[in-house]
Amino acid sequence: MTFVSHVQPRWSDMDVFGHVNHANVVTLLEEARVPVLFGEAVAAGLTDLPKGIVVVKLGVQYRAPLVPKPGRPVRVEITLTELKAATVTLGYVVRSGPDAADPVAVTAETVLAPYNTAAQRPRRLSDEESEFLKRVLADA
Repeated sequence: MTFVSHVQPRWSDMDVFGHVNHANVVTLLEEARVPVLFGEAVAAGLTDLPKGIVVVKLGVQYRAPLVPKPGRPVRVEITLTELKAATVTLGYVVRSGPDAADPVAVTAETVLAPYNTAAQRPRRLSDEESEFLKRVLADA
């Protein structure tokens, strides 16, 4: 299963050539995962996951310039590529428009760790969090 998020790039995300700037691509990835890691998680009754999760590692590969269609969101497909006791690896495919047939512009991967903000340290995923991530994001 792939979680699909549609993210609307802002005018300020573009560089002088009309491409989404590199740093803003990273922001689009963040905006794409917020609905699942915060919204869907809370709806599933998980309250600790949205309290803290940090990026441990980030990799971005540009396959083509990300030039969004005017006034239309980009499509970000998110899959779970690895799940460990204390980290989650998400894979991303970013398309230049909202449709599955739109060209792929960016592929990326983030390694995330749940984080206890009160203790200021990483923590392990609960069984419920792991099951939720597998159910919602598992790569078919």
